[in-house]
Amino acid sequence: MEIKKYHNFAIRIARKAGEILVKYSQSNIHVEFKGGNIHNLVTKVDRLSEKCIVDAIKKEFPNHCVLSEESGDCGIKPSEYRWIIDPVDGTTNYAHGYNFYAVSIALAKGNDLLVGVVYAPMLGELFHGAIGMGAFLNDKRLKVSKSAKIETSLLATGFNVNERGKNLPIFKEILPQAQGIRRAGSASMDMAYTAAGRLDGYWELAIYPWDVAAGIILVQEAGGKVTDLKGSTIKLPEAELMTILATNGKIHNEMVKKIKHGLSQ
Repeated sequence: MEIKKYHNFAIRIARKAGEILVKYSQSNIHVEFKGGNIHNLVTKVDRLSEKCIVDAIKKEFPNHCVLSEESGDCGIKPSEYRWIIDPVDGTTNYAHGYNFYAVSIALAKGNDLLVGVVYAPMLGELFHGAIGMGAFLNDKRLKVSKSAKIETSLLATGFNVNERGKNLPIFKEILPQAQGIRRAGSASMDMAYTAAGRLDGYWELAIYPWDVAAGIILVQEAGGKVTDLKGSTIKLPEAELMTILATNGKIHNEMVKKIKHGLSQ
């Protein structure tokens, strides 16, 4: 019952934050750049969405801690429960009116993820799941794809704004073999699409935990597999870059081999 309570809460605040994204989506949004990097965007909507989520957590679960993209540890005292949130995953897309973005919310207890919600308000798609409860798109239960080879797979990846070139050798290694590779600009959505069977796999060489935490539980609860790029178990860091590979499980070992070979080039 406790997990169901957290699950329902995460859905509720994701929808509320999504309303903020929709409200300002047609506005002339002022864009700032983190650390002066023109490729690393942040807007007032990121901050408004984050405030909405964090305020709700503080009110409902005052003893829980929060790890968020825009403010890191939001000043809530340490707790075994940690909410991991990205108020707008795909800010560059959002700022350009490209509707592939989402609110991403996850809850972890220690190193164990309990709940994950990825809400794409402009697409009307709410991906949600909880440990032992399965993963869903709105009310439809999710299952990963059945593709057993890279040759029959549609994959996705991303390029970290500060380390774009490092992924190119992997990309070049896999591209000739896969049916296609997409780079849509929202890690949480790529993870959700993998859980939904729309993608067969997704990898990224440098990603933050708030981008993928919710997606991890979605993929796992949909029957897929998530590891780092070496195939090892993921342990979510506090606020550090990490690698990730999420697949339907059937192509996972083949992907690990391809990635390893790409990195050796």
